[in-house]
Amino acid sequence: MSTTATTNDDEGGTVPARDDVGDADAALVAGEAPPSRSQRLSRERVVEAALAHIDANGLAGLSMRRLGSDLGVEAMALYRHVAGKEELLDAIVEHLMATMWADEEIKQQPVHGWQDFLQRLAHGVRRVALAHPQAFPLVASRPTEAPWLRPPLRSLDWVEVFLRGLTDEGFTDEAAVAAYRAFTSFLLGHLLLEVSIRGADVGPLDVLEPAEHDPSALDPFPLVRRLRPGLSDDRSAVEFEESLESLLDRLTLVRTEHLER
Repeated sequence: MSTTATTNDDEGGTVPARDDVGDADAALVAGEAPPSRSQRLSRERVVEAALAHIDANGLAGLSMRRLGSDLGVEAMALYRHVAGKEELLDAIVEHLMATMWADEEIKQQPVHGWQDFLQRLAHGVRRVALAHPQAFPLVASRPTEAPWLRPPLRSLDWVEVFLRGLTDEGFTDEAAVAAYRAFTSFLLGHLLLEVSIRGADVGPLDVLEPAEHDPSALDPFPLVRRLRPGLSDDRSAVEFEESLESLLDRLTLVRTEHLER
């Protein structure tokens, strides 16, 4: 007859002890290889397992001990691949954004005009949110590669693609920045609401203070570097009024359409 033991996790709760994890210290004393050495780990495998854990249990349920249990290793084995939980969460965001490169519906430059280009990009981000609703709030809360970039385009690569696509289609620098602001505001607000309906915990978001940004990191992204002043300018009040005005204009059309029926 077997019994299920419990152990404290690094979040202060308890988690069932896995028989296949074992005791690394006892294994070493006995002259055996500890379980952490018998499992082949990589940073990619750790990140993917963490994402799967969040998908199944929610963001609050993730801890290094629980993740180690999922992978069949001691939690200390994970620290050879990620420095800690904070780095792991950042890596999950990077992974989510990287999946968009494999999405064949997204174009990295306009093919059928800028509207089609933005439609495809928006739907690509939405597919990420729908595939991983429990993890998507991380996209809103984790520090970006540059602190003045806005979610949900959480990488310099995608912001560069966005800006290059619009400027290639005749947008001025100022128009491209304005489009970037409106596009990200619309996407973030809508998708956070959508994933919250699907059970994601979106508040309070764990927003961290961004680290000091190294200007040389922008060297591979000439458009982002050139447009940084506009991208980092806080125009929240103006954007709110403009978005509200656009909404009221849309509601006027809706009202008229229903009156004419």
